[in-house]
This record gives sequence, structure tokens and C-alpha cells, in this order.
Amino acid sequence: MQAIEIATPGGPEALVPTTRPVPVPGPGHILIAIDHAGVNRPDALQRAGAYDPPPGASDLPGLEAAGTVAAIGPGVSRWAVGDAVCALLPGGGYAEYAVTPADHALPIPKGLSMAQAAALCETFFTVWTNVFDRAGLKAGERFLVHGGTSGIGTTAIQLARARGARVFATAGSEEKVATCRDLGAEALNYREADFVPWMQGEGGADVILDMVGGDYLPRNLKALAEDGRLVQIAFLQGPKVAVNFAPLMVRRLTITGSTLRPQSDLAKARIAARLRAEVWPLLDAGTIAPVMDQTFPLAEAAAAHARMEAGDHIGKITLKVR
Repeated sequence: MQAIEIATPGGPEALVPTTRPVPVPGPGHILIAIDHAGVNRPDALQRAGAYDPPPGASDLPGLEAAGTVAAIGPGVSRWAVGDAVCALLPGGGYAEYAVTPADHALPIPKGLSMAQAAALCETFFTVWTNVFDRAGLKAGERFLVHGGTSGIGTTAIQLARARGARVFATAGSEEKVATCRDLGAEALNYREADFVPWMQGEGGADVILDMVGGDYLPRNLKALAEDGRLVQIAFLQGPKVAVNFAPLMVRRLTITGSTLRPQSDLAKARIAARLRAEVWPLLDAGTIAPVMDQTFPLAEAAAAHARMEAGDHIGKITLKVR
């Protein structure tokens, strides 16, 4: 099969075409003939040598894809050869075929293209487990997401709105602010104004979803309401900063966070089951949908990474494999 591998850790140019054997699905796994694959920041971290695949996973990048089931391993009864699926992958998505646990695949929602379906799993799994499972966002609460036009941000805005929260977002240009507002969020250009007094003036955020880190951490704590919850899912500005934790106790704040890839197969299967019950009906009905940026041919994966890292994209970037 044709695939994209990481020749040596580095920049986007480290992604190079290669040929690999087609993987064979083991017990409880399926083989997917990939039509489109999603591009995500963890792929760039892996490319740079900062995010190793878990034991037993493919060394090829790619954590989500959509396509058809090409083969099933022993013990799989949920799927049949020929079924159209989108799936969370342990790795290997930048290729014509990839294997994944059968319980990590979901049906393609009604009306969505393969490209749109390939843009679902990594962001929806991440947003669901962090915003709703870990932070417990409820209807009527105030929710702030930084990077509102990223794949995570556009997903979080839509899901939080659909579940009755009042949503706020930060973004870095007027075009991006307008996109956040079109999705239903109250939005602020962080290059022109400080989000801390903005949120304080609204009573504070009950939940904040942050992928920036760095000096955003103490500012996020100031922007939280009493009993507020900060969820950290990445550190684009670094993981270390000086923080006064006294307000954490006085105002009963909570800091939590997670990464998706290292979690157990069972944990990911449970997230998939919750998504199928709680979120897939919204996708089927067209209430929410992935926001799409640009699709690149598989051979141009390096260009896709360059676009993602430039920060100009709005929504999800995908690779067309077939």
C-alpha cells in the first residue's frame, strides 16, 4: 500500500511517501480501506519526535480516517466487509489501509462525505471526554474555548451550544471571530482585547477548554467563575508557568486535562459508545457538522502540515487517500 512515513523527526518535509505491507487485523480489530484521513496537531508532534506511538501501534502518523471495512479480525461481529465507517486510529491513518479496534469505529453520519467523516473522530472524542465527561459542562453554564476556529474549537462550540451552554470563544482575526459567531459563540479577537475582563464581566466561565498553556494558565484561573473547571488538552505556548494556587482553594476551582491516544482501548470504546448515543443523532439530523478547511492529496501531506502549523486554517484539514 501507499503511505506517508516520518523519514526522520523534523518539520513538514519529514513526511515522505513510502510503500508498506497492508496490515492484518488481529482479534477484535478491523482493517479499513481509507478514503480520507484527518490531519491533527498530534500528528505534527509525532512528526517532530515529541509524541511516540503507543506500544503495538503503527509508526505511521494519522489518528482518524473514513473509508470502508476491508477485512475483520477474529471475534468481530459489529461490522461486515463493505461497511462505511469513520474511526479513531492508534496510528497509521496516512496510508491506504489501517487497522483499529472494531469498537473505535462509528457509522458515517447521514449526508456526510468521506472527507467530512474523516474529520470527526479525533476532535469529537477529545471534546466529549474533556468537556462533558471530565469537566461536566451542563446546560445553562458559561463555556469558553480558546482557538475557536481550530478543529477542536469548532467542534466544542457546536456541541456545547447543542447541549444548552452559553458559549464564548477566542480567535486571532476578525474572519475567525466571525466564524465563531456564525457557529453560535460570543467571540473575542485575542489580539485586540484581553479575555480575562471580558469573561469576568459575564460572571466568569464555568468551564474553559484550553490548548494554549503558557501564560494562559494563570489568566484562565482569573477568568473562571467560582467552582469553575479548567480543562487543559495541549500546551502550544509551553507546559511550565508560575501560578498562584491560593485562588484554587478560595474559589473552589478545578484543573484537569487529558490526552486521548495513550488511553486504553476500553476507555476509547466507552467514549465511542457515548458519542454514538449522544452526538451521532445530532450529526445525522444536521444539527451540527464538521467545519472543513482544505483537502490535500495523500502525497502532499507535508503541505497539509505546513498549512496547519501556519495557523491560518479554519476547521479541519484532511488528506484524500483514494
